[in-house]
Amino acid sequence: MAAFTMDATWLPFHPAPSKPAFVLPPGAVDAHCHVFGPGDEFPYAPGRKYTPCDAGKDQLWALRDRLGFSRNVIVQATCHGADNRAVVDALRASGGRAKGIATVRRSVTDADLAELNTAGVKGVRFNFVKRLVDTTPPDELLEIAHRIAPLGWHVVIYFEAADLPELYEFITRLPTTVVVDHMGRPDVSKPVAGPEFGLFVQLMRDNPHIWSKVTCPERLSHLGPPDYTDVVPFARHLVETFPDRVLWGTDWPHPNLKTHMPDDGALVDFIPKIAPTAALQQKLLVVNPQRLYWPEEVA
Repeated sequence: MAAFTMDATWLPFHPAPSKPAFVLPPGAVDAHCHVFGPGDEFPYAPGRKYTPCDAGKDQLWALRDRLGFSRNVIVQATCHGADNRAVVDALRASGGRAKGIATVRRSVTDADLAELNTAGVKGVRFNFVKRLVDTTPPDELLEIAHRIAPLGWHVVIYFEAADLPELYEFITRLPTTVVVDHMGRPDVSKPVAGPEFGLFVQLMRDNPHIWSKVTCPERLSHLGPPDYTDVVPFARHLVETFPDRVLWGTDWPHPNLKTHMPDDGALVDFIPKIAPTAALQQKLLVVNPQRLYWPEEVA
């Protein structure tokens, strides 16, 4: 296998995250995390926009256990392109404790989709963040969405707030449940009740098939760690307004951060700030991800 050299500006994940003070409820799911390589076993894509540090499944399981999660949802990393082998390997090694989100191209075969489904994949990710991926034509993405819909999969979509007006109609046309990464990346220096975040709230209000991950305060905050207080009103508004359509995850190993590497234990302690009651925490961390990723367990 080829050797890979981590980007010189890459920030590796926290080597010794703290034990969170917040005790997660039994069955809690880290619904947004990644595995990177290891590159000598699962090579990074030739056309990738970045080369990360290795962050494999064993390190993810160790973090899961340290933080107190029961399960993971592993999202295909853009550095692996449409080669989903690292995710599939982790799913097969998880003993049923992980589900996955894949990246596929129009050329994917029905046999490929069936294999991913058997491994535990529950959706595909469409990425519109131009600094991370090359743009895929909307007609190709709609074709993929219609192909995965019969499997009961959903679409995870990643974009930045400034791009929502252009993407709004496309998102509403998707024939599956849609999960938006990181609240659509709002500018948290703007008002929660302002027009930019208001458009995202309208998207969720008018389209009951659209969910949001209330994740990544470390990406969105202007005030920074450890409290990320400027992100709290945005996430809390979504949790309280749409309690049955929100998810939470660590985003470990936190790709492409430039300012700091968060302590994952401190991120877990962010949860009660945005979901202040036990009932909201139960929905955010247990009930909602179970409905979406382990529906066979829902009575």
